[in-house]
Amino acid sequence: MMPAERRAAASLAAVFAFRMLGLFMVLPVLAIYGQALDGATPLLIGVAIGAYGFTQAFLQIPFGMLSDRIGRKPVIVGGLVLFALGGLVAGQAESIQGVIAGRILQGAGAIAAAVMALVADLTRDQHRTKAMAMIGMSIGISFGLAMVAGPLIASAAGLQGVFYVTSLLAIAGMLLVLLVVPAPAQHVSRHRDAGVVRSAVLPALRNAELWRLNYGIAVLHAILMASFVAIPLALTEQAGLPSEQHWWVYLAALVISFAAMVPCIIYAERRRRVKQVVLGAILLLALVQPMLWASMSSLGWLVAAIVLYFVGFNLLEATLPSLLSKLAPAGAKGTAMGIYSTSQFIGAALGGVLGGAVYGAYGLGGVFVCCAVLALSWLLIGVKMRQPAYVISYRLPLPLELVRDEDLLRRILAVPGVAEAVIVAEEAAAYIKVDIQVLNREQLDSVLSPA
Repeated sequence: MMPAERRAAASLAAVFAFRMLGLFMVLPVLAIYGQALDGATPLLIGVAIGAYGFTQAFLQIPFGMLSDRIGRKPVIVGGLVLFALGGLVAGQAESIQGVIAGRILQGAGAIAAAVMALVADLTRDQHRTKAMAMIGMSIGISFGLAMVAGPLIASAAGLQGVFYVTSLLAIAGMLLVLLVVPAPAQHVSRHRDAGVVRSAVLPALRNAELWRLNYGIAVLHAILMASFVAIPLALTEQAGLPSEQHWWVYLAALVISFAAMVPCIIYAERRRRVKQVVLGAILLLALVQPMLWASMSSLGWLVAAIVLYFVGFNLLEATLPSLLSKLAPAGAKGTAMGIYSTSQFIGAALGGVLGGAVYGAYGLGGVFVCCAVLALSWLLIGVKMRQPAYVISYRLPLPLELVRDEDLLRRILAVPGVAEAVIVAEEAAAYIKVDIQVLNREQLDSVLSPA
């Protein structure tokens, strides 16, 4: 990477991390501290936990398209302004309804698609995967930090302090975008692998394999939100651990789960067993729910169950995007990822509502049973998933004389190792998916070189 690319990737990863840190810090504390708010009920607390997902789901793709028209930075800064205002509204609220309004406003700052598009604008094709990996790592790190920071901040400054910190993080993100992130060139080519393409939406929606993934990520985040209606209360009310000490439980769980998932990911990729590892993690997620219920009165066993829960969750969170990249048609990865992310946020929103409603009606045990049922439904759908082809996506620029060559697509597909290919004339580029263990790179380079 050139210095400007490294700066762009690192600063945008930080912007993404600040926003996700702000969203996730509330998870481990809202179920406990939200009970003191006026009008609080289990259902409304659940709604508050997942409320950001409603607006995030419905605005992220439109905001991404808007950034194509008016520019990336204005949309990102505008989204961070909304996020900061949402934190202030929730922090000042004395009622649960006010917190819900603040969380909805936070979700309206849906900048994910615009950030990804700006990363694509500011990096060359051969380095874009590294930049996207930095974004992915920042999300994982921010989730871990949020689980620890949320309880610590809440114990010192209450729930309103947590929301005020989210606003400060949004302001820090704005400063990074305005002062550190490089400005994109006036005329940059749009990348189908980094944004939603309207013509690719319907084919992606008709793809059964992608639908299984979309259902899976929705279930995964529904379980996450529902779990955080119940887990903090189980630690406090059943296991007797004061809320100000919850941070060490989440820290231990995350450290152990990250250490456990790395060899699983390596095994899945090297041995080409992604489907088996994903199904195993889903099964773990289902089996750990009754363990959480049965161990509530014992702190040690409850912590052990929470560790297993995070092993399954983090393994799936890290593996599913890789699986989507393998399954998405050539030239449609950005569109598939947009639909996938929308499904994730819809799941988060519905999971919070479901967790709150079930807790109010059936208690903590009911929430864990509900999460187990959701995980089993995903497992039943997931077993029908086909073993993915182990391919990598590339976007290759084409000389103008080759773009007009009607026989080019046939010659590309004839190269050993090329699984799929699409030529996009308006971008003067070819999107291909290749098995690097089989690919004849010299032959591909020869095909893509002008005669």
